[in-house]
Amino acid sequence: MKNNLLVEQLSYNGEELTPTAVQLISYSPTSFNQNEVELWDNESIQFDPNTTYWVKVDGLNQIDTIRKIADRINLNFLLTQDILNINHPSKIEEYENFLLLVLKYFIVDEDSAEYIPFQISIVLGDNYLISFSEKKHPFMDDIIKAIENDVFHIRKRGADYLLSVVINSIIGNHTSAILQINDSLDDLEDDLLSFSTNKNLGIEIQTTRKQYIALKKADLPLKDQYARLFRANNKLISPKNKAFFNDVNDHLQFVLQNIDICRETLASLVDLYISNNDLKMNDIMKRLTIVSTIFIPLTFLVGVWGMNFSFMPELDWKYGYIVAWLLMIVIGIIIYIYFKIKKWY
Repeated sequence: MKNNLLVEQLSYNGEELTPTAVQLISYSPTSFNQNEVELWDNESIQFDPNTTYWVKVDGLNQIDTIRKIADRINLNFLLTQDILNINHPSKIEEYENFLLLVLKYFIVDEDSAEYIPFQISIVLGDNYLISFSEKKHPFMDDIIKAIENDVFHIRKRGADYLLSVVINSIIGNHTSAILQINDSLDDLEDDLLSFSTNKNLGIEIQTTRKQYIALKKADLPLKDQYARLFRANNKLISPKNKAFFNDVNDHLQFVLQNIDICRETLASLVDLYISNNDLKMNDIMKRLTIVSTIFIPLTFLVGVWGMNFSFMPELDWKYGYIVAWLLMIVIGIIIYIYFKIKKWY
């Protein structure tokens, strides 16, 4: 990872090839407009203080467009680079005239069914909200549709309420992910207790653990930082909308609690998996020991009769060979029955 203090140019470090597309959504209690912005121009695009604006940026490939939008709201070089750095940890930072949020949204990979995070950065100002995402996702289209239909009088509630709606959608996505992980852990526990599955449970545990760690990285930094939105001197969050942020906080706490539960469950499953492997190995060793124990006296008899002494009465006995076989079979059966009675096998 490059040191931001040693480079002079902005750089996007992701692999998404989604072309940068900018939508400008503006609305008021009596109006709604949605336009595609082909070329962002800070001089021609002005914000009316009586209108709420949502600048929706999908795709981070066109650095020049990202820089122009950042200049429009006075984002410095480091904050702009944080937006372009898709590996940046989740955070919520408060500045004099805006809030900056870096969050993660999880999508399900169609091939592996794993949760893959992609970054969404949000800037909240007095009457505007700007979102930067690596790729376009339908959940934001649902929010636009809700604004167009004025669901729950969303047009009257300002940009801070829009922020709460976006965060709520993201945390709702995290809730679905953590519940899915919990279900996977329950299935793994059943498989580990059954001893009858042919699955490679070690790989499944590691895969689930990887998803858990990704979700933990996305939510754990927000545990304390989200409280900054409730500060009394926060001018960007109106008192009448703080109830909605409290509701989002309840959902966030639910996710954090389940993350703790997953951590404990994963630890117990790893211990159970190791114990199962030890039990299986002990069972194999027990079986091999029993077989060895049965053949020890038989090997002794064969060794005695295999000695090259000239005078061994059994060698000249007509029924010696049959008696030797019967004796060895009887000894083996007796030892086997003894183990069964002792419940060692």
